[in-house]
Amino acid sequence: MNKKKLIIIIAILLIAGAIAWLLWGPAPKHKVVYETTQVSKGNISNSVTATGTVEPVTQVEVGTQVSGIVSKLYVDYNSEVKKGEVIAELDKINLLNELASRKSTMSNAKTEYDYQLKNYTRIKTLHEKQLVSDTDYETAWYNYEKAKNSYDISRNDVAKAETNLGYATIYSPIDGVVLSRAVEEGQTVAASFSTPTLFTIANDLTDMQVVADVDEADIGEVVEGQRVTFSVDAFPNDTFEGKVTQVRQQATTTSNVVTYEVVVSAYNPDLKLKPGLTANITIYTLERNNVLSVPSKALRFTPVQPLIGKEDKVVDTNAEHKLWTREGNTFTAHAVQVGINNGILTEITGGISEGTVIVTGATIGQMPGETGMTPPQGEQQESSPFMPARPGSRNNKK
Repeated sequence: MNKKKLIIIIAILLIAGAIAWLLWGPAPKHKVVYETTQVSKGNISNSVTATGTVEPVTQVEVGTQVSGIVSKLYVDYNSEVKKGEVIAELDKINLLNELASRKSTMSNAKTEYDYQLKNYTRIKTLHEKQLVSDTDYETAWYNYEKAKNSYDISRNDVAKAETNLGYATIYSPIDGVVLSRAVEEGQTVAASFSTPTLFTIANDLTDMQVVADVDEADIGEVVEGQRVTFSVDAFPNDTFEGKVTQVRQQATTTSNVVTYEVVVSAYNPDLKLKPGLTANITIYTLERNNVLSVPSKALRFTPVQPLIGKEDKVVDTNAEHKLWTREGNTFTAHAVQVGINNGILTEITGGISEGTVIVTGATIGQMPGETGMTPPQGEQQESSPFMPARPGSRNNKK
């Protein structure tokens, strides 16, 4: 055998040995990294989000109860008005004519009434002396009652005509600001079937409210008095404060989605909030401030293989909720009492003191060249039975 062949054989043997060691040699140990944190005080809150519309707390639509032509307008958009101030007038010619006609009718009815009253009084006296028949007496009484009723009706007609004449002058029912004006001078308004709206007046634009639609899945957590923050697209960098003032019982169904209206107060001293703006609100349904808290994942951590080594010691306790501390190679469980949680943080009401360092999770590090996923905190990585494992690795051992 020449020297060249010997070198080739030796190289082949070395390569084969390296491959065998890689395939069947011992699996390298992975480094376990423990995540820790301190038990500290903080704020825990749960919230519900919804979308609503900014509205004035008090908003009145001013209309007219009589038909006619708008003769004068005294206010416009954004005009400030006082209660009882004249804001518009309708043409009064027809109403004045109607009043005059009713008064003439009443005058005729009164004349007839006075005559029938005197006649009835005279016939009654004669009837008491049995100087007239019962028929004459009853006829006099009938004519008197008829005239009296006609006179009463005519007086009511006059009062109605006077009232309608008064309706031709439109007054502001509240102190406020005119939000909208729906008519122009010279326009005819008809009150035959419904009361037409002439103006919309908001009482106080510094005191607004947001009417939000809350989903049926969240409405059970919403009660009056809860703190609310919200924003509007007009001022994206501003956050407005409010509170829940009313949870309405009436449900609204739109495209099979059931929502309930929640009214939120919105103090508006700078008049930034305008009626009709869309508000994105956050209702804080649960709040605890300055309480002991830990990450919720710390309560799910358990020191089990492969998260601990053979040299580590575990001192466990029989408790529903526990936190783990690690000193040296010893894991110690502490039974704790928990309060509220928001999925991220959990309130600790007893069993451990502030400042204690606890283990929240562990991560098994990867060796260079590996691309497998690391197991989540406190849990071992699960492998699929259909995925091939590296020969000689622990996952391949039974």
